[in-house]
Amino acid sequence: MPPGFEQGPIRPPSEAYSLLLRVTRNCPWNRCAFCPVYKPAKFSRRSREEVLADIQAMRLWLDEIKARSWQLGAAGDLSLPTLAAVERRDPENPYLRALLLFLLGGAETVFLQDADSLVIPTDNLVAILQSLRETFPTIQRITSYARAQTLSRRTKEELTEIRKAGLNRIHVGLESGSDRVLEKMSKGVTAERQIRAGRNVKAAGMELSEYVMPGLGGRELWQEHALETARVLNAIAPDFIRLRSLAVPPGAPLFAMVEAGEFQPPNDLEIARELRLFLESLEGITSRIVSDHILNLFPEIEGRLPEDQPRLLALLDRFLRLGESEQMVYILGRRLGLMDSLDDREREPARGRVLELLARLQAKTHDDLDRVIREVMTRFI
Repeated sequence: MPPGFEQGPIRPPSEAYSLLLRVTRNCPWNRCAFCPVYKPAKFSRRSREEVLADIQAMRLWLDEIKARSWQLGAAGDLSLPTLAAVERRDPENPYLRALLLFLLGGAETVFLQDADSLVIPTDNLVAILQSLRETFPTIQRITSYARAQTLSRRTKEELTEIRKAGLNRIHVGLESGSDRVLEKMSKGVTAERQIRAGRNVKAAGMELSEYVMPGLGGRELWQEHALETARVLNAIAPDFIRLRSLAVPPGAPLFAMVEAGEFQPPNDLEIARELRLFLESLEGITSRIVSDHILNLFPEIEGRLPEDQPRLLALLDRFLRLGESEQMVYILGRRLGLMDSLDDREREPARGRVLELLARLQAKTHDDLDRVIREVMTRFI
């Protein structure tokens, strides 16, 4: 049996079929008030030798899958029926599953874990990227998370060298463009640093995804959060703007702030209004808006700027014009995973199930329903 390899706890939804290669453990900052993921784990950089050994172990597992295909009488075939048969015979094997997902995605994408791969020395990262490309020649894209603070300190020459070695795309947690929100959330970066970091990535020729967190300004700073976040993104012009709506799980420091009355999270209706102001304020860029997370109220908010901006704003206007009861039907239906579009609000059996649940809850105030929705959302984190 081939040796095992390390894998970290998270990856973006867009990397569901990527090979996950862990180059750092946990987060070098690990103080963001809204994030429960790495607390209280300690950050460390994995050595070049460790990571290169993992790449070779992954290659051996790929060879193992091919060998099992022969054992099944499929003569080395790696099509979906064969991969499914391999998985059924060993469903609890995490190493096997990692390579099976990679193959199901066409063996084309890799994601570097954990929270900030760009903190490791340039020569180490270049060696790792080159090894990946040589070991898996079908790879088309390699992606990583990186902190804006780290990227703002990297030179264009360093980032260009890393891009030439094979790192195509970087995901950055912008979250907000408001300095007051960033400070309140202990983000450890300013808006101007965010702009510098984003421009550094773009100047090096990499694709850039910036994550935005609707709701992070709370009820106090929602307008500033929306307007300043749009301002920063207009200055960066990233390839992707990815929405990640706020949810406050018990493991996050923000949960204690909510309990103490120091932060008032907005409800879904308030976030919809904030999202409209944010989208309306994006201008002069050709970014793609992506709503690819279960926490987002509107999966339909997907499109290219500027041509799709009127359609996206019209969608939000349609929701905001609905009566209260219909807004609640959609909100609860979406949060329960029963609805993915506003049109689903009118379709059975989803509508009937939501109305039945609303009747059982006997929700007489928005606060009752808001509490239920917040509890449902935390289960997805």
